[in-house]
Amino acid sequence: MRIKVNRDNCTGCHLCRQVCAIRHYNEINPKKAALRIEAKFPDPGKYRPVVCSQCGKCAEVCPENAISQNDIGAYIVDKEKCINCGECVAACPLGVVFQHPDLDHVIICDFCMECTRVCNTDAIVKWDKGGAK
Repeated sequence: MRIKVNRDNCTGCHLCRQVCAIRHYNEINPKKAALRIEAKFPDPGKYRPVVCSQCGKCAEVCPENAISQNDIGAYIVDKEKCINCGECVAACPLGVVFQHPDLDHVIICDFCMECTRVCNTDAIVKWDKGGAK
């Protein structure tokens, strides 16, 4: 199961980012979300969610081998091993691996799918290899 983005559907509400931070850190702080929303201006109302594509570049560059795939194929961070060096942040082609000053580890999407549950415009949806939602 993966996350598919339907960029024309996004309204820029950022509910996906809020629920991500609540799920993982028990706080409403979108800056701790493992996805981002690009706002396209000067066209008002043009937003594009950006989520991890599971390319593995982060794991390739991690000097501590703190990033590995879990049983569903999502790259996850071992918070005990991560030294927060930022190598994975720089390597991420989509800019969805983050550092936050409150944390001693990087933030990477673990495919918990909470964002797909709250997105009421289907801008972010569950997607399997067959393309079904």
